[in-house]
Amino acid sequence: RELFNKETELIKKHTEAKTILNDLVKNQSVVMGILDASFHSLFVIDDHCIIHMVNKKSCEDFGWTKEEFLGRNISMIMTPDVAANHDQFMKNYLSTGIKKMIGTQRQVTARRKDGSTFPCTLGLSETPNGEFYCGFIRDLT
Repeated sequence: RELFNKETELIKKHTEAKTILNDLVKNQSVVMGILDASFHSLFVIDDHCIIHMVNKKSCEDFGWTKEEFLGRNISMIMTPDVAANHDQFMKNYLSTGIKKMIGTQRQVTARRKDGSTFPCTLGLSETPNGEFYCGFIRDLT
């Protein structure tokens, strides 16, 4: 009888875990759908400047696939002069806590896969837990 109760409890916990996982997958799908519906490019990077997430518009505007973006340094979409200093900008922020770009918008020049450039507005924000940084790019052409 005790073994039967433990099996029943285990099946119940497994079913609950599956339900939670299914809900998470559904929610993630909804959130990605919303991000992919955006009119602007979105890049999510970590404190090492590595890309963890892009939306559909990022791929359309820059010419890389999602797979080509993920795991690479965000400097891939910057002009060489900016790219050369970007990682140091992030290191400076992490060591001082002084926000120079985060929480602001400014006009910059971005670089596509084919090497062509275009003017855009870049807005930067930090996730509440400080784990990730979001860049929102609006093509001005």
